[in-house]
Amino acid sequence: MWYCFELIKSSKIMNASCFIFTLEKFMASMPSAEEYWLDTEFKSSDDPNDTITSFLFGPRFMSKLYKLSPPEDYELAMTLKRPSSMFLEDLSRPESKLSEERYGSVRRVYVMCDEDEAIPPAFQSWMIKNDEVKEVRMLKHSDHMPMFCMPKQLCYCLLEIALKHFAANSDDSPTSDPN
Repeated sequence: MWYCFELIKSSKIMNASCFIFTLEKFMASMPSAEEYWLDTEFKSSDDPNDTITSFLFGPRFMSKLYKLSPPEDYELAMTLKRPSSMFLEDLSRPESKLSEERYGSVRRVYVMCDEDEAIPPAFQSWMIKNDEVKEVRMLKHSDHMPMFCMPKQLCYCLLEIALKHFAANSDDSPTSDPN
């Protein structure tokens, strides 16, 4: 078992190292960075010794994300896209530390998208295997954006998960009046 997952099991506090490890493992699984990231632009701060701090997906990479989604959703995403943080600074803050009491206490369900080209199914399986996922749901014929390519199926899947886990963790019905 890898470093970051051992930290969860031993109840030691985690930090950005788990995210970085997973990102490094993901990058190592890709045929080549150029082939995977296509036209994505990476930037760092003005310090030449600084690591990458943000990225901006280009149209070719965005088309991988929205491969099965309606063209109008892809076009809207292209007009709304902005540079995104790598979140490394956020992950290093004390309040974002993962622990058994916080992250480890949550029962994890993974919704797998079988035609996701952004996170290929083989790597999704690796994440599932190494993160103590309790249940896996499969969305067949879904790209990375199931909320666009199959919103009804995704909604139904999430509703089933919520009802199943709410019922398992509560005596109350989700539709009952709290008063």
